[in-house]
Order: sequence, then C-alpha cells, then structure tokens
Amino acid sequence: MPRELLEKTGVTVRDAVPGDAVAGVEPRRVALPETVGEVAAVLRACAAHDLAVTPVGGGTKLHWGAPPERCDVLLDLCCLNEIVEHAAGDLVVRAQAGVTMGALAETLRLQGQELALDAPPDATVGGTLATAACGPRAFRYGAPRDLLIGVTVVLADGTVARSGGKVVKNVAGYDLGKLFTGSYGTLGVIAEATFRLHPLPADRRWLVAELPPAHVSEVAEALAASQAEPSAVEIDRPDASAPVALAALVEGTAAEPRAHALRETAGGGEVSERPPPWWGLLPGAETLVEARFVPTALDGVLEAAREHGFRLRGSAVSGRLHLAPVGEVSAARVADAVAGFRERTHAAVLLASPYEGVDRWGRTGALPLMRRVKTRFDPGRRMSPGRFVGGI
Repeated sequence: MPRELLEKTGVTVRDAVPGDAVAGVEPRRVALPETVGEVAAVLRACAAHDLAVTPVGGGTKLHWGAPPERCDVLLDLCCLNEIVEHAAGDLVVRAQAGVTMGALAETLRLQGQELALDAPPDATVGGTLATAACGPRAFRYGAPRDLLIGVTVVLADGTVARSGGKVVKNVAGYDLGKLFTGSYGTLGVIAEATFRLHPLPADRRWLVAELPPAHVSEVAEALAASQAEPSAVEIDRPDASAPVALAALVEGTAAEPRAHALRETAGGGEVSERPPPWWGLLPGAETLVEARFVPTALDGVLEAAREHGFRLRGSAVSGRLHLAPVGEVSAARVADAVAGFRERTHAAVLLASPYEGVDRWGRTGALPLMRRVKTRFDPGRRMSPGRFVGGI
C-alpha cells in the first residue's frame, strides 16, 4: 500500500525501520494516531486495503507471543498518551493506551493514590492489558483484568466500542475489557482504559529470608495465611544450585510489627524498608516461560526448574512463576524444559523464545471457541494474525 493512502487519514505515517520489527517481522509502515478517532481511521483504511496491523505501546513485551504471519502497519500508540480523567474522590482513572505506567503512577501519587499493578514504568496502559502481565501484588489486588472497570476498543473494521464505565460492576452485557485483556492485539486495539484505584499505603516493609527449597512451600503457605496479611509473597532462585530467597511485602498501618510477625512465622529473615533488588523483575528476556499452578504444586515446579537448569522468580502463593534458562540454550533444551514444566503445572506458556519450532502455548481446551471469537471480531485476520494461541 502506498504511504500516501494511509496519510489520507490525517494520521502521521513513516516508513518502518529494522527497530520496528515485531518478533523479527518488519512492518512496512508505522502509523502514529493521536486520538481514538484516528485509530479508527487507520483501521478503516487498513480494512479497505487488507493490511495486517499490529498495535504497539512501550514495546517492552513486543517480543512476547509468536511472530505475526504478516505485519503491514505497526500502529504505534505512543501519541495516545493523555490521562483523560482522574476522579480521585471515586478512586477511578481513565487513561489512553499510550500512557506509560510510570507517568500514570506519578500523576496518581500526587493525589495519594495508585494503580496496584506493579508494571514497569516504561510499559504502557495498553501493552500491560494486552499481555495481562502480573506483578507481585497480584496476590492481594488481582491481575490487570481485575482492576479494569471500563475499556474503549477499536475493532478491525474501525468500529469504536465501549464497555463498562466509572463504577465497579456496571458492565451490562459482555465484558469486553476482560476479553481483550491478554489477547495480544488479536481482537482489536485497546484505545482507553478505566481502572479502579487504591490509596497509597501509609507504610511498607519487606521480610527477606533465605530458605532451603524443601521448606519454601510450607513457609509460603503459612505467610499467605498469616493475620499480618502480606500483599505479596515472592521467591527468587538465580540458579539451580542456589537456595531460594523469599520476600514478603506488608503494606499499611503497623507495617513494621506486622513484618516482624511474618519473620516469626518464617523462622527468620531480615525486615527492610526497601525491596530486594530482584523484586518485580523478570528473570530473563530472550527466552521466558510462565508457569501457572496450584500453590500446593510448588515443590514440583522447583524440582523441574532444578532438573532443567532454569532460574525462577514470581509468586509462591498465587501459583505464578517466570522461568528462564541458565547457561547455553538450544531449541531442544527449551522444548524439553517446557514439556517438563507442563507435566507439573496447570499451564506453562513460552512467552518469549527465538525458537519457532517449540510449542509456545501447550494444550488449550477452549481453542475452537477462541477461533470463533477471533472470526467474529476480525473476520479478515488482519489484527496481529498468528500471534496468539493456536495461531489465532
């Protein structure tokens, strides 16, 4: 498609460069809309000329998911970066998709509030929802879809659709926000989102302890059930032979004595005003596996990570760990490890990998239904085709 045809929409368009590649697939053009209406105009133009579109926010997780089958236009939402409304009295904020989580956090902080998602500051609202990435405090506050109460999306044909609003439990009909969260841009473009907020806690303390692997499950379970009410219980094991570091966060009033109560429960450790350096960070980038499991299966996941030489980090009490290989990596090694994790977990997804021969998603029981949903929302297969489960 000639660049001029896209420019007729009034949206800024430039030729793509190698740095715009999506999981190795370089687009032809990059469009930079500044309003929801401009997003719709670009998608209408792409529909008219059968152009495949991949949305991008901060690009921090653009390598997650499979490479798109084709990518004609990269829809860069960096200019869609306004906080539309902050109703501080109602603990609600509405922001455009390109607002970075760091900018949003700073605005909310000035009013003594926060969006409790623990997302990296350079990630964007839209990207955080599209990947459904969870931080440590998901144990207490929930995942991105749990804090989302309203969303504006633009469908593949340019239709603008809104769901939810400014109050909790106000969705009449299907909840588009939950459907689009974690969809990797395969159903349409998340243009705006409305979240419920929480007051900034008065104080925070972290308990950090080092444990032998055999004791981690028991201690984590006891901490989660403690009356000290931790907001997160995370573990970190940098290599297969290392002990496991456990950190628990306590927020709010009397954080110091509550953290010491957790210390008694854990049988030791240090109470600190600062998190450990690994807190909230992923253990790897190029090859990364996310394992989901019931908390009682934690010992099996720890053992599988030791057997396959993977470092791990994540929530011991939410049943969510991220794993990354240590040392020399090959497609065969990653495939063996992922198969081993799937034997011991509810699900193990290969979020990022340079090896296209390795099954990323594993068995998905609802795949036929997901394909029908994709067909309804994007019958022309133009939205990030091939990026999601089963080649959706």
